[in-house]
Amino acid sequence: MQLNTIRRGPAAGAGVPIVFIHGLGTSAHSWDACAEALADRHLTIAIDLPGHGDSPCPDDDPEAFTRDAALADIDDVLASVDGPAILVGHSLGGYLALAHAATRPNAARGVVAINTGPGFRDPDKREGWNVRSRRNAHRFGVPEHVTDLNLQHDSIVMDRLADIATPTVVLAGGDDRPEYQGSGQYLERKMPDARLVVLDGGGHSMHEDTHAIAVADIIASFAATLLP
Repeated sequence: MQLNTIRRGPAAGAGVPIVFIHGLGTSAHSWDACAEALADRHLTIAIDLPGHGDSPCPDDDPEAFTRDAALADIDDVLASVDGPAILVGHSLGGYLALAHAATRPNAARGVVAINTGPGFRDPDKREGWNVRSRRNAHRFGVPEHVTDLNLQHDSIVMDRLADIATPTVVLAGGDDRPEYQGSGQYLERKMPDARLVVLDGGGHSMHEDTHAIAVADIIASFAATLLP
């Protein structure tokens, strides 16, 4: 199953591509303000994860809602653009961007992970996360089986942090839950080329609200450092 993609910006694809990956229960449209702010410099592509937005939501295909299926769909999107792209992900999308970098070295030009973390090494903590994800499906407005995208079955990102050479910005909202800043500090310590940026006043979905332009500016500044 291939992800539905929404393209914004120059039709010719001018500029370094940026691929946006949304969080659980939202859609590609959550990136509208950021994409618009960046479209004069970049080709921007926002994707709908399975069961979200305009993407299919099959009831009889549990394999459609796995991390590996989502990563394969991201591969398809990256293959459709010229040159390596920057992956920008929020929450679940940020984890997927990190997982992509962990399992596909050098496939992306860079990663911006917003209000997210690398998962859990402790099996009990992973299972606790999984139980909460399933229990809170109604809060995210998705069927319970769609939350399988959010489940943690291993510690592959945690285990490979020291090997992820992809330049990374971990962006945390100053008004979001403290654990996201803690995760950012951890990633900054453990990854070879990661930097934590805390956006004062930003909440969990700061890319959607009045902080969207500030988020876009941080992404643009980071992208400028990656140009050949």
